[in-house]
Amino acid sequence: MRKALRWLLSLMLLVGATGAVGAGATGTATAAGRPDGAATASTNAAAASTDIKDRILAIPGMTLIEEKPVTGYRYFVLNYTQPIDHRHPWKGTFQQRLTVLHKATDRPTVFFTSGYGLSTNAGRSEPTRLIDGNQVSMEYRFFTPSRPAEPADWSKLDIWQAASDQHRIFQALDRIYHRNWIDTGGSKGGMTATYFRRFYPNDMDGTVAYVAPNDVVNKEDSAYTEFFRTVGNADCRAALDAVQREALVRRDEIVARYQKYADDNALTFTTVGSADRAYENVVLDLVWAFWQYHLESECPTVPKPAATTDELYSFIDTISGFDFYTDQGLEYYTPYFYQAGTQLGAPTFATPHLKGLLRYPGIYQPRSYVPRSIPMTFKPQAMPDVDDWVRHHAQRMLFVYGTNDPWGAEPFRLGKGAKDSFVMWAPGANHGANIAALNPADNAKATAEVLKWAGVTPATTRTPSFDAKLDVPDDVLERHPL
Repeated sequence: MRKALRWLLSLMLLVGATGAVGAGATGTATAAGRPDGAATASTNAAAASTDIKDRILAIPGMTLIEEKPVTGYRYFVLNYTQPIDHRHPWKGTFQQRLTVLHKATDRPTVFFTSGYGLSTNAGRSEPTRLIDGNQVSMEYRFFTPSRPAEPADWSKLDIWQAASDQHRIFQALDRIYHRNWIDTGGSKGGMTATYFRRFYPNDMDGTVAYVAPNDVVNKEDSAYTEFFRTVGNADCRAALDAVQREALVRRDEIVARYQKYADDNALTFTTVGSADRAYENVVLDLVWAFWQYHLESECPTVPKPAATTDELYSFIDTISGFDFYTDQGLEYYTPYFYQAGTQLGAPTFATPHLKGLLRYPGIYQPRSYVPRSIPMTFKPQAMPDVDDWVRHHAQRMLFVYGTNDPWGAEPFRLGKGAKDSFVMWAPGANHGANIAALNPADNAKATAEVLKWAGVTPATTRTPSFDAKLDVPDDVLERHPL
């Protein structure tokens, strides 16, 4: 236990008047989150400014990286000083990137994160457009450059620490954006939005979580096997199985080409071990990636087993991507795979059609994609805890899934105790499922709920028209594989 005086001094240095840094497992703040009359004169003067940039930069620990011009908005790229360990805030800090797409302080605000890195180009999530609001976007801890200095303590990369990052950013900006808040994200971002609500249930007025996997029991993955047994039509499933098998039948020829491509482009395979091992992962991804990012209408594009090796190579690269399992491809995603192997879980599925062709049993799992210098121990209690909270305590939460998305094989479900919450499915949609893809009745219901949670009504909200520059999918806004 640190002496109280040192803790207090550290807290003052880290956050000044921004409120709580640490919280217990339930997310209860250890200090008041609102400013009081003890603010400094300079802070008061800046806060009194009518310029939104001055008000944001008056927040202790907030610094401006740049302001970019965006029609109809003010747009800021920022750094915010965060503790590496919210339970022990005196043990060092790091700079976490965020962006603010400012509409008006009397509009509601959407808190967006992909759960991965942060694009510094402005973009609107679907809820932001629906409510015509502001948007705060956060880079997830340990994604470069929002990472503690090396050697980083990877044990501080967990869902509670990340939720606490989000909690502090909310507390800091809620003084300015004091209308309703909704958090959102897709895939790992949807998971992140859900975990934030679990640990800090009173921060947000609503949550829209898109295509968020819920791998409650890591080693029980029969749902994924069943998904691939029934998704789409039988002819398409058979064609994908056949081309996946053929890719392994011709592996020696294709791996030689893969190695030459790597050599020509200075790509290496230290983490996975070799081009052959990387290729087995690429092929195992093939059917999953097809359904994750493509539609049933694209089934006729699947090559026949008699296709030329050139055709087969091109199809594999288009669907799975040869770059991904190189060291250079994996590096960016190390924080995700670390979390998948320590808390989130990772799916597996049966591949009986590949019997006798796989050389590396057990390679298709997160430990294979994280450098061995980073220790990993799986904590099986994390996901059941979140699942139980959602089933019995969720309030004002919307989960949206695509019926043809493999990540929806294990969705979040609502149980007794959940209130004003919904799970909706977009027919035929993949990992890009959203409210717009729901059937008309669900679309209308979901939109009405989001507006209600945001504290606005259709009569007071003019949904902005679609903007091709701003309204881009999450996987364009933020890079991520999940």
